[in-house]
Amino acid sequence: MREKGKTIQAGVIGWPVEHSLSPRLHGYWLKKHGIDGTYVPMAVTPDGFENFLANLCDQGITGVNITVPHKEAALKAVTVVDEKARRIGSVNTIRVEETGELHGSNTDGFGFMENLKEGAPEWTPDLGPVTVLGAGGAARAIVVALMDAGVQELRLVNRTKERARKLAGDTGGPIVVTDWDKRNEALGDTALLVNTTTLGMTGKETLNLDLSSLPPMAVVTDIVYAPLITPLLKQAKELGHLVVDGLGMLLHQARPGFRHWFGVDPKVTDDLRTHVLEGIPK
Repeated sequence: MREKGKTIQAGVIGWPVEHSLSPRLHGYWLKKHGIDGTYVPMAVTPDGFENFLANLCDQGITGVNITVPHKEAALKAVTVVDEKARRIGSVNTIRVEETGELHGSNTDGFGFMENLKEGAPEWTPDLGPVTVLGAGGAARAIVVALMDAGVQELRLVNRTKERARKLAGDTGGPIVVTDWDKRNEALGDTALLVNTTTLGMTGKETLNLDLSSLPPMAVVTDIVYAPLITPLLKQAKELGHLVVDGLGMLLHQARPGFRHWFGVDPKVTDDLRTHVLEGIPK
């Protein structure tokens, strides 16, 4: 059992993990709130991951975030999994109990919805269809969150159609799988367009998408935050659409873990955004 009065320890597990912005993010909150705590990167290989998790309590660690490539493995390794993480199929946040039990959750969908509410407060789930590009882990979390919010039609577009079909089958709900080569046509009456792919990220291919058929009131969001304004968001802004960048999702998804481990529900502020942005390699 952990001794009371000791520094609260948490961190992020990944392989590699040096690129993670989470230590910078949590470090900002720890300093702001004057908390006696640490949040450090933990580089753990896939082969050593399960054993490392099993020893978190003995190391005095209160909780961890999980990043690639361990999110799916974490789902199988924790003691207790919340219902949303089970539906998504991965865990990104773990709370370590003093008994040694590991409680796993997934906060990516929460982060996405909080960022959307902040950046596009007038968007509501009943405004019309949502088109989601991509069918990876982030897409799974976002699709579940959108369906839970009450979206009545969700168009899922992915370069590999079978992967999109699997996501739709695993999560259920009002999902229509659309061919990648018909992605432009899918935008016709879309109220919200979400890019969950890496297309448009620094160093990656640009997303080739024609927004001319997108309704004028449609909101466009991209979970990529390097660059902050992706080519997709730039194109959408030039056409007069409200756009929501991806940084807020990263910031908001961190809040539940910080609250569990350090006892404070932190705020996402402009100062925090600036601080984290300064840590992104140019």
